[in-house]
Amino acid sequence: MSKENNRLTYFLINGITVYRIIAAPVLLILLFNGQYNIFKWLLGVSFFTDLIDGFLARKYKVASVIGAKLDSIGDDLTVVVGMIGLLVIKPDFIKEQKVLLIILFGLFVIQSVYALIRYRKLTNFHTRLAKLAALLQGVFLILSFFTKEPVVVLFYAAAIITFLELIEEIVLVGLLPVWEANVKGLYWVLKRKNKKEE
Repeated sequence: MSKENNRLTYFLINGITVYRIIAAPVLLILLFNGQYNIFKWLLGVSFFTDLIDGFLARKYKVASVIGAKLDSIGDDLTVVVGMIGLLVIKPDFIKEQKVLLIILFGLFVIQSVYALIRYRKLTNFHTRLAKLAALLQGVFLILSFFTKEPVVVLFYAAAIITFLELIEEIVLVGLLPVWEANVKGLYWVLKRKNKKEE
C-alpha cells in the first residue's frame, strides 16, 4: 500500500470512529424528542462501527494511539447513550437492575480515577476481555430496543464480563508503570513481566 493510500485509509477508519462520537449527541436529541425508531436504528449503526473500526485499523496496519483514544471515547459514549435510552424507554428494567448497575459504574469510576492519578490520562488497553464486554453490551442494548423486554440472561452475561474486565483493568493500571495502548490482557502482561525477570 502506497504512503498516500495508507494516509487515506488511516483517515477513513478514524472517520468511522469519529462518527460514533458525533452520533452520540444526535442520538440523545432523537431520544428526548421521542424519535425512538430512528434512535434504535442509528444506535445499531454506532455499535456496528465499533465492531469494524478496530478490525480495519489492524488489518490495514493503521492502528495508532490517537485512534485508540478516539475508539475508547466513542465506545464509552455509545454505551452511555444506550443506557440513557434504556432508562428513558424501559425505566422499569433499570430500576430492577440498579444495584448491579451502580456496582459496575462504581468500578468504572475507580478504574478511571486510578488511571488519571497514575498516568494523568484514561486507559486505552482494549483488552480481549474489554472487546468481549463491548460486544455483549452492544448486543444486549440493541436487542433491548428491538424486543418487548430486555433479555435478562444476556444482561447478566454482559454484566459479569464487564465486571471482570473492569477488575482486570484496575489490576493492569497497578502493574503497568507507564501508559500503554492495546494491551491484550493481564495474562499477557504477566507473561511479559516474567520473561523480563528471567
